[in-house]
Amino acid sequence: MLNILFHISTVFLILPLFVFADSNVPQVKYYDSDNVTNQIPYFDNRFRIDSNIEEVKLIFYRQRGSQPIILVKPDGTKLKINSLPDDNSVEWFDDRTYDMIKIKNPMAGPWQAIGQILPGSQILVVTDVMIEVEPLPKILLAGETLKITGKLVNGEKGLTDPLFRAVVNLDIDFFSSNNKLYDNFGAAPVKLGSFLDDGYDYDEKAGDGVYTGEFVLNFAPGEWLPIYYVKMPMMSRELRQKPVVIQQSPVSITVKASDEEGVNHIVKFHIDPTYVDPQSIILQGKIEYPDKQEFEFSLLEEDKDLRIKEFEYTEAGIHRINVDVFGKTITGREFVLTLPQFNFNAENKNGLLISSIDEEGNEILIPRKTAAEILAEKEALAAEALAIEQAKMKAEEEEKQKQMYITIGIINAVIIILGICIFVFIAIRKKKAAKTELSL
Repeated sequence: MLNILFHISTVFLILPLFVFADSNVPQVKYYDSDNVTNQIPYFDNRFRIDSNIEEVKLIFYRQRGSQPIILVKPDGTKLKINSLPDDNSVEWFDDRTYDMIKIKNPMAGPWQAIGQILPGSQILVVTDVMIEVEPLPKILLAGETLKITGKLVNGEKGLTDPLFRAVVNLDIDFFSSNNKLYDNFGAAPVKLGSFLDDGYDYDEKAGDGVYTGEFVLNFAPGEWLPIYYVKMPMMSRELRQKPVVIQQSPVSITVKASDEEGVNHIVKFHIDPTYVDPQSIILQGKIEYPDKQEFEFSLLEEDKDLRIKEFEYTEAGIHRINVDVFGKTITGREFVLTLPQFNFNAENKNGLLISSIDEEGNEILIPRKTAAEILAEKEALAAEALAIEQAKMKAEEEEKQKQMYITIGIINAVIIILGICIFVFIAIRKKKAAKTELSL
């Protein structure tokens, strides 16, 4: 089966622990350490760039938290991160543990790198970085946990330097193909996660150059477009695979719930043989009772597409079933998937529940409300709360009107009093004026 390849076509110069060279491309030559060449310690970081290289990317790994390096050109001039040329011929990305530098039309000849570069490093010539990714299986199932591995390679040799993990990110996203024939039409993109080489979870060994992705297909079945991303400072690449179809979960659940003690709940697991081998299916799960007690169960391989499990009736209430499915697809691929949680409600036939034991050791039965009674009570409580709220609002409105009437009354009284005062004042003025005229 053909591997899927990502191509990063720009030339790189990287400073890890191995040297790969391609005779068909310009070389970057590293000066061997000897007593003649290396009179000063930083001469260990000298390298030569040929005249035919149009662009290079340099990655220098240095001690964590140290200052960015300084590059000394063949003519003795220096390149620093805070004094780059104005012609944009140099781009510089610095991190706590490395520097990545891109130089267009670099000066041919011997270069030097000065800084707290990690000891024992050598120059790596990388002409074509690729990631080899396993193709996705032909049959994908909703809910399954999928393991995908990929390797970063230079030509035919892998890049196993653990320091390189700090520079590159490998991600995968799923985009809906917006095919109206499938349930995921118009669905939002799903970010599945990243490929890691850290030795945790499904990744077998840290720093071995094998990147592992562990992805859970816990989203809508349908037709999806996988897109892989390779991200590095100053560049990124992506690969769009052909659309894949995530099929519905091959196992569905139905239940015949009991409503009385002594009669078990009957749970049926239906296996759809379209994409899986029913004989290979193993079910491992647990049921959670209304009182939060849990009971684990398993159903092993059988030559049929229906598995039945009975659970004891303990009390009325919500029961929750969680199940993991192990099996093989019809193509022989092993898979593991998790079913969505299945819930069912069990009621009490007689509306009675044993709540305690009296002093004589007899069971005391207390009337238990049915779901309909509980619903009716809730509706009654809601109606009562609504009536109280409406009464409260009506009282507030009446109070507001009362206050308004009082305010209007006060204003009217003030106006009347003012009117009377003005009338009396005018009458007195007129009376005084009349007396004045008589006296004259």
